[in-house]
Amino acid sequence: MLELFSMEFMQNALVAAVFVAIACGVMGTFVVVNRLTALSGGVAHASFGGVGLACFFGFSPMLGSLSFALVCAMLMGLLTWRDRKNSDTFIGIIWAAGMALGVILTDLTPGYGGDMMSFLFGSLLTVPRELLFWMGGLLVLILGFVIAFFQKFLAISFDPEFARVRGVPVLNYYMLLIALIALTVVIAVQAVGMILVIALLTIPAYIAECYSKNLKQMMLVSVGVSLVLVVVGLLLACELNLVVGPSIIACGVLLYLLNFAVKKFTRSR
Repeated sequence: MLELFSMEFMQNALVAAVFVAIACGVMGTFVVVNRLTALSGGVAHASFGGVGLACFFGFSPMLGSLSFALVCAMLMGLLTWRDRKNSDTFIGIIWAAGMALGVILTDLTPGYGGDMMSFLFGSLLTVPRELLFWMGGLLVLILGFVIAFFQKFLAISFDPEFARVRGVPVLNYYMLLIALIALTVVIAVQAVGMILVIALLTIPAYIAECYSKNLKQMMLVSVGVSLVLVVVGLLLACELNLVVGPSIIACGVLLYLLNFAVKKFTRSR
């Protein structure tokens, strides 16, 4: 097992896994607290439209998914903010439209030889060195905004009406939060794919919520849980010759079930 870490692809995978864990641990906390799981999943799936555009017009799939995810996230954010009653409908339509566009454009791309499964279920072991710079830059951007506007995000997450009374432009910070979630989704897709990204955003944060007294503590615990999941899932996949993304999520589900059982046992005592 140790000799694997001397190989460049494994080193790249480990660095990418750490980036993904930190991003998902921090932003997953806001996803859970603000109940934005459906929106996050919608952004993840709709971003495939950007991959299709990138393949069809011949530019970077990372740039395509990033720009398309941001556009879809802003659109979802505005529509759900103005009409919360039909928010699930809006998310579902944009989700399906993005996926359909991506599939159609990849089919129309002459000589396209890409592996669609890597976009759907992740490709952590094939992350190239140059992609790490993209992921690292996005992570720094996410953490910078979270640190700079943490109090504002805290206010709109727990008491938006009071924040509005105090003069906080709630919609502006809500849209910024949605944009940061979109950036996190783009990072996480590299590890676990579009289909499984919701689990990595929510499971660590749900577990952290059980053992935290405030949002900062919840973030730290969530990051720790995410790090454990991605590293254990990566090592398990290499040892058993499994796909990395589903292995990470399987570890997360097992940890969630263990946490649920412990909580039940504790309450019964």
